[in-house]
Parts: sequence; structure tokens; C-alpha cells
Amino acid sequence: MFDAGDQRVFDAGHVEQARAAVSAATDLDLWVRRFELLGDTTRLRILLGMHRAPGICVTDLAAALSMSPTTVSQALRLLRHQGWVAVERDGKKMTYRLHDDVVHRLLHDLGATHAPT
Repeated sequence: MFDAGDQRVFDAGHVEQARAAVSAATDLDLWVRRFELLGDTTRLRILLGMHRAPGICVTDLAAALSMSPTTVSQALRLLRHQGWVAVERDGKKMTYRLHDDVVHRLLHDLGATHAPT
């Protein structure tokens, strides 16, 4: 680990505040995984589509996003594995919806809205 004692410091108070902020963030690894998942355009588009149309099936989501159903299925599998997406059987088809509240709030911060009722 780098020792700040070996480096010139202009404001020791700022150094300590910054250290405290990093130390207080105990779930950094979780946030890194979230941002890695959100950093992929395909997955982000899928999440935005599901957010607006909860209960959508893979075929419809793929058509809406001009993607192949295989691409959508693979991304959904990863998102489901992370607990972001829930799947339900609706007759012969499987439907998907957001399951993670933090991701839901992040999508709202990006400007995502719900379908008008």
C-alpha cells in the first residue's frame, strides 16, 4: 500500500476525509459488479426495455431492441444470475421483470420512465 508520508500533501484534512470515505464504502466490490453489468450497452438496453415493459418475453424484447433472441437470452441469464431480473412462467413462455431495487432506481436516474397507465 502506498504511504502518503512519502508524498507531498497540501491538505492533510482532505487526505483523511478521502481515506474515511473509501473506508466507509464497505460494498465497493458490489458496486463494481453493478457498474460492470451496466457498462454493457446490450444489457443496459435490455434493462431499460424491461423497466418500461415488465413481464416481457425474450422474443418481444429482442424484437423491440432489434437484437437476436439468443443475444437477449444470454444477457438475461447473466442478469438473472446476479439477481437483477426475475423470470416467471406465463403458459408456454417465460416473462422477465426487474427484481433489484437499486438497479431500478439507477435506471430512473438515467431517465427511464414507466409506461403510462
